[in-house]
Amino acid sequence: MSVDAAPNVSAGGWLDTRWRQFATGFCFTVFGLGGIVFGLTLFPLVCLPARNRETAKRRAQWIVHRWFRLFSQLMRAVGVISWEIHGAEKLRTRGQMIIANHPTLIDVVLLIGYIPQVDCIVKQALFRNPFTRLPIQWAGYISNGGGNGASPTQLIDDCTATLKAGNSLLIFPEGTRSVPGRPLQIPHGTARIALESGAPILPVTITCEPIMLTKNTPWYRVPPRPGHFCITVGEPYTATHYLDNGTGMAIAARRLTRDWTHAFSGKIEH
Repeated sequence: MSVDAAPNVSAGGWLDTRWRQFATGFCFTVFGLGGIVFGLTLFPLVCLPARNRETAKRRAQWIVHRWFRLFSQLMRAVGVISWEIHGAEKLRTRGQMIIANHPTLIDVVLLIGYIPQVDCIVKQALFRNPFTRLPIQWAGYISNGGGNGASPTQLIDDCTATLKAGNSLLIFPEGTRSVPGRPLQIPHGTARIALESGAPILPVTITCEPIMLTKNTPWYRVPPRPGHFCITVGEPYTATHYLDNGTGMAIAARRLTRDWTHAFSGKIEH
């Protein structure tokens, strides 16, 4: 278990709020500039000498892992966030499908900071974003195909293939950040990946109190005190039994999705 215990921080005044607004903007500026600078310098320097594409991808993912961990520590150092994580050691196992709920903008940053090697599904828009495009391409992350006409079937095939190759895959089944106060909406595609690959599933629950950086909330709208993240890594399991007794893929995927929705909803609403 790795824990950065929740600090006893009460709501700050006007000056505290303005500081955290400035600090949040500063952190995201560092993140964006780092994406450009590292994408043009560090990633080519480390990855181009690799003997093949897979080795280059592993090196790039390790750079992203270290970069995200340092960025998380920067946000903590300037008083924007704190976090605790339970079961972090389980994230390092290879060949598993890591599924997590998605309440805030920086969930993926916090998680990959604990996973040296992992593939990840990312929004197609990030492949066009100048601050994220190069690191994403070097790391070999998988596009969700949004906006470019890519087939959902191709996305499922790509994810299944990387799991069968022994790589880990990080997925937010909702496909986007959840909206506070609304029921979770999980499409069936993630369940199909789990069922077709047969890979172990590792559930991760993320909560943030007070909530911050949610969907449709601008970064400068900071909460009354620093957001404290609690990340709980569950126990791995497989979902192949959903296909027992000749159950069809579509029915099994619906049942697995339903169970995920109930499980995540129960944990984040307690």
